[in-house]
Amino acid sequence: MIEFTPTPERQKQILSLLSKRGRLSVAEIVARFEISEATARRDLETLAEQGRLQRVHGGAILLEQAPPELPILQRESEQADEKSRIGRAAAEWISDGETVFLGSGTTVLEVAKNLRERKNLTVVTNSLPVLNALAGVKDITVVSLGGQLRESELSFIGHIAEQALAELRVDKVVMGTRSVSLEHGLTNDYLPETLTDRAILKIGRKVIIVADYTKINRVSAALLAPLTAMHIFITDSRADRKFIQSLEKKGIQAVIA
Repeated sequence: MIEFTPTPERQKQILSLLSKRGRLSVAEIVARFEISEATARRDLETLAEQGRLQRVHGGAILLEQAPPELPILQRESEQADEKSRIGRAAAEWISDGETVFLGSGTTVLEVAKNLRERKNLTVVTNSLPVLNALAGVKDITVVSLGGQLRESELSFIGHIAEQALAELRVDKVVMGTRSVSLEHGLTNDYLPETLTDRAILKIGRKVIIVADYTKINRVSAALLAPLTAMHIFITDSRADRKFIQSLEKKGIQAVIA
């Protein structure tokens, strides 16, 4: 079968069709461009590797790019109910006497607010809002990381923070993520913070990722970690069910708040 269109141009046209329809099958691509099934699949695989679409059985669906992240103070009201439920559910996984790391972000802050009654708890964090939420609370020891202050997130990142993390081990890590997809895993949109977050993931015996439904089936610019880096994923009732089922097949425990 003769293929007249150069591959990059054909792939551009495939993306254009996908943006209009939301989903394309291999059969539709074969018929539209008069190419073989193997060539159609190669085009889809190439585009998937570039983070332009998500491969599904028999074709592909549009992979939505996450919008730029707003500063933390502007995000507090976004999905407030969902984040509140997620925060309560995640706190149930943290027991008296444990040492936990709480990352930055509005959803993790909701987790912190639900830990104020714990006994003999040690909380390590790089988040100023988390520090403020737990400072002075009886029976909670708070340990702060130093480093460069990321003003939009009110979190400490960079070399100094990462050096401190290298000296720490905790029972559980609780983190948020900007985006999560089956193919591209956990992704963020700010590379310097991503490097610090990778160091955080290494210090916990169990990693809990908290994210509301708007973060699912999206991808951001910087790879944080594969899905298998987390043990528990906590989200809300509006989360995509197929995504949740796929996580469970991978051995990741999914909790719906």
